[in-house]
Amino acid sequence: MKNNILERKALRVSQKGGHHIFLTSLRGTELLQLAGVSRVSRDDDGRLIGYQRPEVRRHVREIADYLQGPDMLLAHPVILSFTSAVKFVSSRGQKTSDGLAETGWLRIPLPREKEEKPAWIVDGQQRALAIGLCKDKDFAVPICAFIADQVEIQRDQFLRINNTKPLPRGLVTELLPEVTSPLPAKLAIRKVPSALCDLLNRDEKSPFHGLIRRPSDKGRKLPEGKEPVVADTVIVKMIEESLTQTSGCLFPYRNVATGEYDQHGIWAVLVTYWSAVRGVFSEAWGKPPTESRLMHGVGIRAMGKLMDRIMATVDIGSGDAVKAVRHELSCIAPFCRWTNGEWEQLGGIKWNELQNLHKHHSILTNYLIRLHIQRRDNH
Repeated sequence: MKNNILERKALRVSQKGGHHIFLTSLRGTELLQLAGVSRVSRDDDGRLIGYQRPEVRRHVREIADYLQGPDMLLAHPVILSFTSAVKFVSSRGQKTSDGLAETGWLRIPLPREKEEKPAWIVDGQQRALAIGLCKDKDFAVPICAFIADQVEIQRDQFLRINNTKPLPRGLVTELLPEVTSPLPAKLAIRKVPSALCDLLNRDEKSPFHGLIRRPSDKGRKLPEGKEPVVADTVIVKMIEESLTQTSGCLFPYRNVATGEYDQHGIWAVLVTYWSAVRGVFSEAWGKPPTESRLMHGVGIRAMGKLMDRIMATVDIGSGDAVKAVRHELSCIAPFCRWTNGEWEQLGGIKWNELQNLHKHHSILTNYLIRLHIQRRDNH
């Protein structure tokens, strides 16, 4: 260690586009000193910061117990994103014979008190937290690292690394709109619905403003008088189904060949329809799912299917679009039991017995669509 700089032998591996990854090791104490965890949250303006999910305490404790055992083997590297303050100095004449890598030294500045750390943990936060619980923290931790000051690159790598792991859907939902590089197909199809979900929650013109529950809301000041009651994954699923199914009212706004979307058109449809829903069912709007099944997953998705039917015939450019949708919804309003009573035509099932199950979603959807057809014809 020289002049508050930690030097560590490393292998630099060259990749396309002039990118490099670095293979090295750090003591557990050094890892904790040098690397921080970027928790997913939002600032006061609602902008997303960070990307890491909350710790899983039981899992961390299990890892710590293993690391303190006699047969400990930590083979899985912790993946770090270094800031550009970290430098690599190659060893002269030490390039490998295949030309893909070279040996050298990583020069890592040690942070002083209250200074920002020179590394963020992209993958391995549970292991790092477990190391912090160990009595002996001086064992070697394998490290795979890259250099990136931009949090967008860190988020991108975080999503790709965890693409096959069971990341919480809500966390993935929040991170996707912030990723600008091409994504795997199963994530790419969710990016636009995720971005629209975020906008529905933040835009004051949205009927869902401040009502969508997100992982980053913990500890953040929310709009006055607003309580998050709808799971973001439910909103994303509702939008995704309408965008990807040919019967969906949002499907025409998607160019299947190019993968492009008319987000302005989609936004207009969503705000128009759900503003009308809020107006017609005002007594059930904005309440927790335990008090209103309209704000429950089963209600949102069923009303989403009704949206596909109603909005297919509404002129979204008309100044009376919301009024027209409210007229359509008023036909079924007297028969809906969102906050009390029983759904007579569903076998007398009580309002709060509807669950976010395929069976309940199916019977409620079919009933609302059938009811709308019948009542509209008789209106």
